[in-house]
Amino acid sequence: MSDFIIDIDVDAPQQTVFKYLADATRTPEWYEAVRSAVRTSEGATREGTSFTFTRVLPQGEVTNEVEISEFRDPDLVTFASRSGPTPFVYRYRVEAAPAGSRVTLEGSISGEGLAGSAALLAPFADKLFARGMTKNLETLKMRLES
Repeated sequence: MSDFIIDIDVDAPQQTVFKYLADATRTPEWYEAVRSAVRTSEGATREGTSFTFTRVLPQGEVTNEVEISEFRDPDLVTFASRSGPTPFVYRYRVEAAPAGSRVTLEGSISGEGLAGSAALLAPFADKLFARGMTKNLETLKMRLES
């Protein structure tokens, strides 16, 4: 597993940012590799809420079962893959800030499960995913500020 931390300031209230992040079905709106995110459990969003993510990796389309492993409204939500390639844990902290909110992503991801020539990228997964997640968080910021 590789680890990275990314911070971004968003000109939107903490509760707005948290609600948007915690609704994983909205992930395809801002996360480039995620094509769909379907909720697979019922009830209020909380620890244990589950989703099926369809992502596009260098090897093609893949599926991950994902679960909220930590949930504390309005400042902490963690998504952890439970199956599928490139196992990951993404912990989002949302704090009130003078200009709206500060989002801190603590990510942990592995190149495990990459196939074919994409498997050669596994040793560089941390840098590749951190770069991609920086771009994704910039898209999130634009969506929430518009």
